[in-house]
Amino acid sequence: MASITTNSIKYFQKGLLTWFEINGRDFPWRKGKKTVYQLIIAEILLQRTKAETAAKYYPIFLKTYPNWKKLGYAKERELQEILKPLGLQVQRANRLFKLSREMKDRKGRFPTTRNEIEQLPIFGQYIANAYELLIQNKKSPLLDVNMSRLLERYFGKRNMSDIRYDPYLQELSYQVVNIDNPKSINWAILDYAQLVCKSRKPVCHNCSINTGCSYYKNNV
Repeated sequence: MASITTNSIKYFQKGLLTWFEINGRDFPWRKGKKTVYQLIIAEILLQRTKAETAAKYYPIFLKTYPNWKKLGYAKERELQEILKPLGLQVQRANRLFKLSREMKDRKGRFPTTRNEIEQLPIFGQYIANAYELLIQNKKSPLLDVNMSRLLERYFGKRNMSDIRYDPYLQELSYQVVNIDNPKSINWAILDYAQLVCKSRKPVCHNCSINTGCSYYKNNV
């Protein structure tokens, strides 16, 4: 495992933010002021789906179901149909249907504590982190397989198979996003993992932070 220092984290952050200013991807949920509903729907559509695909159907979904009230009247079969282009529509629709009924009972009001948030249907660790980051403006990491891959290649591998329970990766992800603009560094990491530090055939020779990367030193 690589030595993780304050300087190595700062170098990582600076390199990614500089890259992101020029190369960051443009998605509708990243632009302008969004409601809690709009941000949550974006994160739900992004689950196990390419961001470009989710972006294509995001406005379609919002036009059909623009708020919790409209979604609360949707039938599960209707949700399956509109989610069909994203795949896994039966599972997605079932979980979204349960969430819509929960939010209908709550009259569209979200809980405020982390423990309560994670009890909502669909709200596992990742979406709970997204809620904290995007809505509560907390320094929480969007830790998924893409962020995990980039962090592990750069700083060193985790010990546990499930990223949700690996203490090294959990702590590291929080350290990395602990800056004044945590949204930008989160998005920068996700974009970099998709465009440069790819799961297959990473573009290591064109990587702007490869001088500090463990994977580059040991494999390229």
